[in-house]
Amino acid sequence: MITSPIPQILTQLDSRVLTLSFNRPERKNALTLAMYGALADLIKAADADNEVRVLVLTGTDEFFTSGNDLMDFMNEPEIHDNHPVVRFMEALRHCGKPVVAVVRGHAVGIGTTMLLHCDLVYAADDARMQLPFVNLGLCPEYASSYLVPRLVGQQKAAELFLLGEPFSGADAAALGLVTKAVPWDELTEYSRAKIARLALQPPGAVRRTKALLRAATNVAVDASLSTEYAGFAAGLASDECKESVTAFFEKRAPDFSRF
Repeated sequence: MITSPIPQILTQLDSRVLTLSFNRPERKNALTLAMYGALADLIKAADADNEVRVLVLTGTDEFFTSGNDLMDFMNEPEIHDNHPVVRFMEALRHCGKPVVAVVRGHAVGIGTTMLLHCDLVYAADDARMQLPFVNLGLCPEYASSYLVPRLVGQQKAAELFLLGEPFSGADAAALGLVTKAVPWDELTEYSRAKIARLALQPPGAVRRTKALLRAATNVAVDASLSTEYAGFAAGLASDECKESVTAFFEKRAPDFSRF
């Protein structure tokens, strides 16, 4: 039986589908280091469990996730192999079983980039996605600097990253960043039907096909991650990032005029 060690991640196994739900609505499902660590362990456990055919990531009605808990993340900013965020990233992208994301509400930062490493993504058409890394004095992460241009083209990727403006689930579907966007009140039924069908597919063939679909990009994703880790670390140490984080907690607009 796979169970979560913390209440901020909920687990439910039904008909060989394991659902992991972000459950910190009081903080807009912002991900703490403890949540990342739990997710990494749960994904690995699901990948090794014969009772699980499909893994589902989801949030609450209003928030998929608002991204990193900034205060918690700043307590351990050094990126290393055993960092909870790195462990989560590696567990998700190396999961041999299919991963489906069901997205409502806000999906910010890693809430958007983790979708690039899921096999199917079903979103509410009014979901609110955002890649605000530059806004925070940072650079893209989770190989998004490689994967997003590959999906949407160089100039559209530049717009999404350099301006860091929100876009809808419907926009994401049109760009090819998610599999399908449907009205909010239809999302549960639609995604449940697709997930149930996936769980009934021959599991060996599903795993082999997933591996083949990802094989061609593995080397480039590895290279992108390595470069991004260095850039992200430099960003975290920068005065621009410190101004962004200070402004966030002071509930004011950041001032980059002195840089």
